[in-house]
Amino acid sequence: MVDEMSTWKVIAERGTSSNVWVLEQPELGAISEVTRLDQVVDDMLEPIAYLSGEPVDQIVIEVDIVLPDDLREQLETLDAAKETHVKAQEALFYGLRHTAASVVDAGLSYRDAGYVLGVSHQRVAQLVGGKTG
Repeated sequence: MVDEMSTWKVIAERGTSSNVWVLEQPELGAISEVTRLDQVVDDMLEPIAYLSGEPVDQIVIEVDIVLPDDLREQLETLDAAKETHVKAQEALFYGLRHTAASVVDAGLSYRDAGYVLGVSHQRVAQLVGGKTG
């Protein structure tokens, strides 16, 4: 039988008078402070295990970072821009791959196809999967 992992949410909020993050796991009443967000899991794992009675290796910690509304909106805008960028990169790759195949199918050498597409002849070979033309 596989043991189920237990997920606990930890709230991390910037302290008002110092440069620390105040951590809280409300259901268990666990609290702590860290100077960096990458320390949250290490700092809260043992207290959560102790208070919940669960083995450390069966605990997953999700960190809920509390930020001011304006900063949260900026991050959401950035996330949307990243997603748009990833989609554009995928479209560019598939468009380049399709066009490279079409150019090679039209009888151009890899070198000529590379020149036309603005990439190396090696890249053309990668894009068309080593297909000779």
